[in-house]
Amino acid sequence: MSYYVNKVISTDFDSAIEQVTAKLKSEGFGVLTEIDVQKTLKEKIDVDFRKYKILGACNPPNAYKALSNEPYIGLMLPCNVVVQETDDGKIDVSAVDPQASMQAVKNPELAKIAGDIKSKLEQVINSL
Repeated sequence: MSYYVNKVISTDFDSAIEQVTAKLKSEGFGVLTEIDVQKTLKEKIDVDFRKYKILGACNPPNAYKALSNEPYIGLMLPCNVVVQETDDGKIDVSAVDPQASMQAVKNPELAKIAGDIKSKLEQVINSL
């Protein structure tokens, strides 16, 4: 089982961030965090790295359901979406597969919620 879903698109990096953020919003997600990996690695260890951002996406109704059914599931939230530039200048957009990441938690209700979230994230990726 793969732990992510992804799609490579032909656009510039900043436009991809905007598109992904808008598509997440249309599926009920907000972006809680944005980690600029390229900038952070340059500042912290002075290395050059490709354009790479991690968007911490949250769907509040599903997050509430998950937290209500499994008190420690916050360790696996939010759902990360990565936007990164490939060697050939294209943009790879990927999202975590919550079913894969949460399969270690033996909770049938959580499995259903993870399935719903996976469907929404796949819709985001596929619509790019």
